Amino acid sequence: MSDKNHNDDIELEALFANARAHPPVVPHEMMARVIADAKTMQPSGTGSRWRNWFAAFGGLPALGGLVTATCVGFWMGVAPPDILPDLAAAVMGVETTANPEYEGSVINGYGWDIGEG
Repeated sequence: MSDKNHNDDIELEALFANARAHPPVVPHEMMARVIADAKTMQPSGTGSRWRNWFAAFGGLPALGGLVTATCVGFWMGVAPPDILPDLAAAVMGVETTANPEYEGSVINGYGWDIGEG
């Protein structure tokens, strides 16, 4: 095998080494103008604390969705529907049955556990 581009790699590495040895310097006046422009683009924050807090979450519609999801999650954790396993009972070590007439169907927090015979 022959490496035809070996000389090109050496020349390219020499250019990179030269660039690393002499990094570009940004003038202080230019950095001051960039910083001043960045400060003018920042939100003013002159509103009330609550309005700024609401804006950080995306406004009242986003907070409404967050509150709704929190309430539904809490309700499903406290009183889950019959289809879902009762995770609180599984954590406390209490077994619940899906059908009280058939004791072979035991539900725990990890899914359906069917015992044999």
